[in-house]
Amino acid sequence: MENIVITIARQYGSGGKTIGEMLARDLGIHCYNREILKMASEDSGISEKLFGKSDERLDIGLLQKLTKKVYSGDLINPESDGFVSKDNLFNYQAKIIKQLARQESCVIIGRCADFVLRNFDNVTSVFVHADREFCLEQAMLRNSMTPKEMEKYITKVDKYRGDFYRHYTGRDWSDARNYDLCLNSGKLGFEKCVEEIKSYLKIRYE
Repeated sequence: MENIVITIARQYGSGGKTIGEMLARDLGIHCYNREILKMASEDSGISEKLFGKSDERLDIGLLQKLTKKVYSGDLINPESDGFVSKDNLFNYQAKIIKQLARQESCVIIGRCADFVLRNFDNVTSVFVHADREFCLEQAMLRNSMTPKEMEKYITKVDKYRGDFYRHYTGRDWSDARNYDLCLNSGKLGFEKCVEEIKSYLKIRYE
């Protein structure tokens, strides 16, 4: 198989992004995170700021309606009123994610990439999690908040990600059945998580 893509969903503070970057570096491939927003902006002509504001989160209106807009692959026409809607911003990100999966081996962080690429044979999906204490400890290393503030922030970000995932996939973000691998970074550490993913890839693809 020419291209191998690894998608990584992650709890805030679990180190999923760091693990993805370490893995990409070991494999000599690109790791895509917020770069997807810029690429989607360039492809659509929609301001990158709009993509940034909706990045892995839903606005209050969508949450109150408890609506689902399971991703189907369709883009909204530029002449339509919904062209710059949150749903169409996601559609363009998904378009970029699919293009990347077809063009190159890479690691993709978040943005429901496991669901967007669910029908691709060359994709391995990973969910990185850890206990509350570990996530808090790791998050405190990068943020100047009090522990109490940080705990609230972690809860808020994970809720954003879970709601976002449910809206566009119809699935539970933390359900292990959605992923090929679920790794506890608090118990394994970042380096061993990388090694576990590489071992899985070797068994599956070689």
